[in-house]
Amino acid sequence: MRISDVQVYVMGSAWRNFVLARLRTDDGVDGVGEARPVNREEAVAAYLETIAHRYVVGSDPFDVEDLVLRVTRHDYEVPAAVEMTALAIVEMACWDIIGKAAGQPVYRMLGGACRRAVKAYANGWYQVARTPDEFAAAARRAVARGYRALKFDPFGAGAGELDRDEYRRSVTLVEAVRDAVGPDIELFVEMHGRFTAAQAIALAKDLERFVPGWIEEPVPPDQPAALARVAAHTTLPIATGERLHSRAAFRDLLAANVADIVQPDLTHCGGLWETKKIAAMAEASGALVAPHNVSGPIGTAAALHLAACTPNLKILEYFNDFAEPFLNESASGLPPVVDGHFALPAGPGLGVTLNEDVVAAHPYRRQHFNLFSEDWQRRQARTVP
Repeated sequence: MRISDVQVYVMGSAWRNFVLARLRTDDGVDGVGEARPVNREEAVAAYLETIAHRYVVGSDPFDVEDLVLRVTRHDYEVPAAVEMTALAIVEMACWDIIGKAAGQPVYRMLGGACRRAVKAYANGWYQVARTPDEFAAAARRAVARGYRALKFDPFGAGAGELDRDEYRRSVTLVEAVRDAVGPDIELFVEMHGRFTAAQAIALAKDLERFVPGWIEEPVPPDQPAALARVAAHTTLPIATGERLHSRAAFRDLLAANVADIVQPDLTHCGGLWETKKIAAMAEASGALVAPHNVSGPIGTAAALHLAACTPNLKILEYFNDFAEPFLNESASGLPPVVDGHFALPAGPGLGVTLNEDVVAAHPYRRQHFNLFSEDWQRRQARTVP
C-alpha cells in the first residue's frame, strides 16, 4: 500500500480557518486530517503541499515513525508551529488509513481504550458582552446543554498588567459564573499567556475562592522562569502547553515541575503518535493531560482517539457546540457531547467522513485572530447558539 495522492483544502468560519487534507492510497483507501492553525493557515497549507510531493506521495501510510523522522530531520531546520501542524494533518490521515485497512478504530492501534467515555469541557460559550449578567446567563446555557465543566477567559484584551477597573471587572466575571453554575461545575480560567508573573500571582490569589480547576498559561509560554515564580506562589493547579510543538519542549516543561496539567495539541505537535509520547512523559512525571482542541470534527475525532488510550487524561476541550452548525456538518461521524461526555468514536479509522461539499461552501476567510485587540473582542461579543 502506497499513498498516491494528497488533496489540501482550507475551510473558513467566523473566527477560525481550518486546513484539511485527504490522502488516497493506490488501492483506494482514503484518510483525512485537519488542523486549525492560529494565523498561519496559508503557511500551513503551503508547507503541506510541499511535504506532500517531497515525503508523502509514494510512502507507506503504516510507516508513521519514518514519515515523522523524514519530515523533521531531512528538511534540516528545527520544525516549529507551521511544520509540525502540516505534519500532524498528514500523520492523522495516515492513522485513519491504518485503522480502515485493519478494520479497527485508531485508539485500538494506539494501545486500546482505557475508558468508555471522554469527559469534555465547553469553550466558546461566552462570546457575549463582558458583563456579569451576560457571562452568568451564557454559563447557565452551557450547563443546560449537559456540560459539567466550563473554561473561559474573563480578561478581555488585557495584557501585562490590568488597570484596577479591569482587574475588578475580570474577577467579578469569574464570581458571576461561579454563582450562576454553583459549586459542582468545574471552572477553568484561561489567561492566554497575558500577564507578568506578579499580576498572575495576584489574580490567582483573588481567584482561589472560586475554586477553579486550573489557571491556564498565566504567563507567556517562552518565560519558564516567570511560570516557575507563579507556580511557587499559588495553590491553584497550573495548566499549560498548547503553544509547545515538540517532545523536547514538553520534556523541559515537565522537568521544571511547574505544570500540574499539560495541554498538547496533537494538531500542532506532529500528530497522534508524537502526542502519545508526550502524554507518556507527563504520566511518568506525575502530570495530567488535558489536550488542547480547537479543531473541527476531524481533529476532534483524532483527539478522542488519543484521549481514549491515555491513562493520565483529565478532560478534553470542545468548542463546536457553540459555533456555526456547518462546522459539525463538514465531517460526519463525530459522537456528540451528551451529559458532559463524548462516547468513543465508532467505525474503523478515525470514524469520520469528510463532506467536501460543505468544505467547498465555506472557503478560506481573510481574518486575524487577535485576543489582544479591543476591536476583535467587541466583534466576538455575540449571543452564542
